[in-house]
Amino acid sequence: MQTMRESWTDERLDDLKGSMNERFDQVETRFKQVDARFDRVESDISELRKTMTQGFIALATITTTSFFSLAGLLIALLVSA
Repeated sequence: MQTMRESWTDERLDDLKGSMNERFDQVETRFKQVDARFDRVESDISELRKTMTQGFIALATITTTSFFSLAGLLIALLVSA
């Protein structure tokens, strides 16, 4: 087992600084990747909302048309009877 150093040399501190900068660069790259994925997820959710809205409008239109068609048939049957 190595013993702890009592003091750090300038070269050793420079090595540590370089290593830390390298790791922070890696972390920054990973955060950019995560941000890109969240942007894609937000885009997918937006598209899903549009599709659901269009589906709801189509369903409401079909329901309304069916209701008025049935009402017209009932009225025609009552008038002709």
